[in-house]
Amino acid sequence: MREVTQQLPMSYLNNCVKMMVENRASDLYMIAGEPIIARIHGSLRRLNEEKILEDEDVINVASSIFTEEQLKALDEEKNVDFAIEIGSEEEGGPWRLCGNAYEQKNGLNIVFRLIPNKVPTLEELNLPSTLANLTKYRQGLILCTGQAGCGKTATIAALLDIVNHTTPAHIITVEDPIEYKFTSDLALINQRQVGRDVESFSLALKGALREDPDIIFVGELRDLETISLAVTAAETGHLVFATLHTNSAAKAVDRLIDSFPIEQQAQIRIMISESLRGVIAQQLIPRKDGNGRVVAVEVLANNTNVSNLIRDGKTYQIGMTMQTGKKEGMCLMDDSIMSLFKKGLISKEEAEGRSIHRDAYSDL
Repeated sequence: MREVTQQLPMSYLNNCVKMMVENRASDLYMIAGEPIIARIHGSLRRLNEEKILEDEDVINVASSIFTEEQLKALDEEKNVDFAIEIGSEEEGGPWRLCGNAYEQKNGLNIVFRLIPNKVPTLEELNLPSTLANLTKYRQGLILCTGQAGCGKTATIAALLDIVNHTTPAHIITVEDPIEYKFTSDLALINQRQVGRDVESFSLALKGALREDPDIIFVGELRDLETISLAVTAAETGHLVFATLHTNSAAKAVDRLIDSFPIEQQAQIRIMISESLRGVIAQQLIPRKDGNGRVVAVEVLANNTNVSNLIRDGKTYQIGMTMQTGKKEGMCLMDDSIMSLFKKGLISKEEAEGRSIHRDAYSDL
């Protein structure tokens, strides 16, 4: 990384974060050649356009918040993940931020994501209260899936918080980075951060199996080894929560199976058909009134029919089973989006654009 000529005071970043909080932004971009940019209710907005950031400005911010090890990684790999806490109570903080710094053609960029200090409830997230039933399992696999920034970690945090206040269980989380901080109540919660407390998700999972957990939360199923260890943990008496990046419950199941070599997939189908407990797929949609975003959610609960479809390689039929499984708490994404549209919470354009079967809106 280029040499720093003048280090900006931390108050500069603090003021940027204050601006972020005041505008209810989820993400903040420091881009060389651009003003401060924030993602507000899902859309990008340029703030304080009078001030265009120079490459040196972004370098100075990086130098004020990163450790020597992080600066070295950024210099060598041109990319580094981070999690920081800045600001005082007098300033309205402290604020917790995670993000990534990376090089591009105009210079250094830093993207910050604001992490709420309070663990949300299902009600605060506007999620179905029936999701709390997933916390009653004592072993198996529960997935939360969706695109980046759709609130997957918040959903799982809400479920883990229910366990924390109701069950004397040992919970281990493996995250990159740690987002929501828990305080042990009835449960005992240990949180590990990849890159700080352990080198990788797979190493953390291998260790977790010898650390007597009841519940394991894997921040992201990124590779075959991590997926394999998570499925094994679910098979051997642990309740495993994990996130994926797919846009539907059925595709989440396919993603797990397709991660394995073809010669192993038949056995993996059997393992997942027996260990899967549920899948939550979600997306955030801008509200019609412009006041934030609202969540649309798809819920798959594993029953005998779903288990058989997974085992037989007929996951493409899971949607039909979900249509008839509403009494078990199942819901299709299209139905959730239609419900939001009929309540007047989202526009017809948003509803059509995010639905698989758009013809349902042709006469509305």
